[in-house]
Order: sequence, then C-alpha cells, then structure tokens
Amino acid sequence: MKWLFLLLLPGLVQAQSTSLKEQIQHYLSGRKGTYAVAYKNLATGDHVYINENDSFHAASTMKTPVMLEVYRQAYKGKFSVLDSIVVKNEFKSIVDGSPYSLVATDDSEPKLYEKVGQKRTIYDLMYEMIIYSSNLATNIIIDLVDARNVTKTLCKMGAKHTQVLRGVEDKKAFAQGLNNKVSAYDLALLFEKIAKGKAVSPEASQAMISILLDQKFNSVIPAKLPKSVKVAHKTGSIVSIMHDSGIVYLPDGRKYVLVLLSKNWQEPDREAAVETMATVSEMIYQSIQ
Repeated sequence: MKWLFLLLLPGLVQAQSTSLKEQIQHYLSGRKGTYAVAYKNLATGDHVYINENDSFHAASTMKTPVMLEVYRQAYKGKFSVLDSIVVKNEFKSIVDGSPYSLVATDDSEPKLYEKVGQKRTIYDLMYEMIIYSSNLATNIIIDLVDARNVTKTLCKMGAKHTQVLRGVEDKKAFAQGLNNKVSAYDLALLFEKIAKGKAVSPEASQAMISILLDQKFNSVIPAKLPKSVKVAHKTGSIVSIMHDSGIVYLPDGRKYVLVLLSKNWQEPDREAAVETMATVSEMIYQSIQ
C-alpha cells in the first residue's frame, strides 16, 4: 500500500489516509490536559467527536445558554430585551439564600460596577455578558430568567449533560460542588440550532449570532484562522480550565460548529493549553479547504 504524507502543522506529520479524528487524537495525545472536541460541518454533516459527553466545569460557556433563555422568555412575552432593569450587586447563594457580592477587580468587565443603582436594558447587560464575559451582568440576567429555566430549556433541546445551577462567584455553592457543567456535544447542539435559525426563532437566532460575532476574547478558535473567517463564539476560563465554542463562517458561505473544552492542566501551562486548542481549530479549518 502506498502512503502519502501530509504536513498539517510544524512538527506534525500524518498519513493522508488517516481520518481527521485520528489526526486530532494523535496531536492531543502528546499534550498536557484533557480535551473534548465537537465539530460538525453544517453543509455535509461531517463531524468529529472526542470526549464529547464528558462533563466539564462550564466556566463562562454557560452564558450562551443564559442568552438563549433570555430570548426564549422574550419570545414568550415575559419581557422585551429593550426593557430596563436596575444594575445591582447583591445576589443570593443557592445553598442557603445568604447574600454575596462580586468584586470589580475579579471581573473581566469592571466598568459595569460603576452603574450599580442605575438602569440598563436587558439587551445591554446580555451583550456585556457575552462579548466581555461580564460576571456582574451575568448574575443580574440569571436572576431575571432563573437558572433552573436555562437547564430546562437545554434539556428540551436534547442537551442532557449540561446544567446551569447558579450565577458566578457563589462560593458556598462552589464549596459543595454545586457548579455549572457542560459537555462539548451539548454546546455543539446549541450552536447548531442557533446557526440553523432554530433556537427560539429565526430572528432570535440571528440576534444571538450578531452578539456572538462581537466576541472580544479570540485566543482559541479564531486565533490561527484567516481574518476573512468570522467566528460567532463564547469562551470560558477559570483556573486550569479554558474553553471556546461557536460557529465558524467561511468566506464562501460554508459554516461549521466547533466546541473545544479543556481541563486537568496546571495553571503555568495555560498558554500551552490555549495553543493546543487553537491548533486543533486550525487543523479542522485546513481539513475542509
């Protein structure tokens, strides 16, 4: 049998007959940490799933399901996304109802804390929750829609390995292991529905895509892709965890869903983990050129 070899990336040589999944698995086998991959080409149905149903701490990837729930409740007439609500910084622990607050210096978007006591539209808070990953905006929105409703909506969509229990920095809940969880498969399912206009409604799906396209943190899925490629996505990051998830739009109109999750690496290796996931994103992009 004659083998032809394809140089995918510097230092990574694979047989041309090797599947994309095998190429990615081979690459990840030499990297520190545990990774999950969910890729689906929305035109052909081609896909790669690796550890797709494994449970990962959601970090900020849960903010996309929260946005979905906002649009679902707005669609049902509970409120308009243009309605205004008061910016607050006091929330209740899901453990015992005791109050807790967030600290601006621990948040990726500290300016919102200057607006406590003032009103902002639901849309503005949701936008900051996604593109700047504002934890304060997230907790305000979760109080509005109720985390339990987020999980119920996901379950109805078929996302069975994801749960949204609480907002951010509920330390009592964290101490008891009450954390938000996701799987790569579930997030890919959500983004596929958004990409196909089937998340709540075509109009709501497009509104969510427009927000996700403005994402300010771009070190993973888009990092090694050409500037002509657009990515509507949401990242997630806490200690020793880094994720990215979204829809990739090619200049010729093709699109695919990609979710990359990581855990079990040590914090000094964060840069290496980010590089690993960005490389997997590049491998997938190159495979369909």
